[in-house]
Amino acid sequence: MSFAQQLANCRVLPVIVAHDVKSTVRLAQALQNGGMRAVEITLRTPAALDSLREVKSALPGMLVAAGSVTSPEGLERALDVGVDFCVSPGTTDALLRAANEQGMPFLPGVATASEVLLGMEHGYNQFKLFPAEAVGGMQLLNSLAGPFPNARFCPTGGLSRDNFRDYLALPNVVCCGGSWMASDAMVKSGSWDEIEQLAQESMDATSG
Repeated sequence: MSFAQQLANCRVLPVIVAHDVKSTVRLAQALQNGGMRAVEITLRTPAALDSLREVKSALPGMLVAAGSVTSPEGLERALDVGVDFCVSPGTTDALLRAANEQGMPFLPGVATASEVLLGMEHGYNQFKLFPAEAVGGMQLLNSLAGPFPNARFCPTGGLSRDNFRDYLALPNVVCCGGSWMASDAMVKSGSWDEIEQLAQESMDATSG
């Protein structure tokens, strides 16, 4: 299955922050139990890399992504722990070159048409639109569809259980990223059953 097909198959990409390894593995398990096929763990905390490694080991059937990759060095660190793909909040020439050189499936972040063009110059047509709601949301995605008919997006940032289905209905959206099914408050309180239920509701909504 190609990377593009894997993204489309996910439908929803949970974005989580690793506060500690144990709770992150438990969180990923709850998301998988709820039907989620992938998880993005952001490189924002000291526990992130170890959490990526342990989630990948504990849940081999789940696609595991390193998020918030902002440099070639961050990309290399993520590769070293065995992630399936990397996600960035923005796009630079150096980051795109490094991902290509490593041969790592990569979802570069974009917020403008110029950044889409830069990504396409490096051979990319799958992008993370971030921060989606703040930069124009569905209106921007509709505007980008004309000049970039082959570009596909994973909007992330400001999406919720109330609006993500509207995004998924757009023809140039392959999946949606967000944390509405696993808020920090739920994770810190260990509300795994609630997280699993919200994950299941989200996945059920994608096929409704």
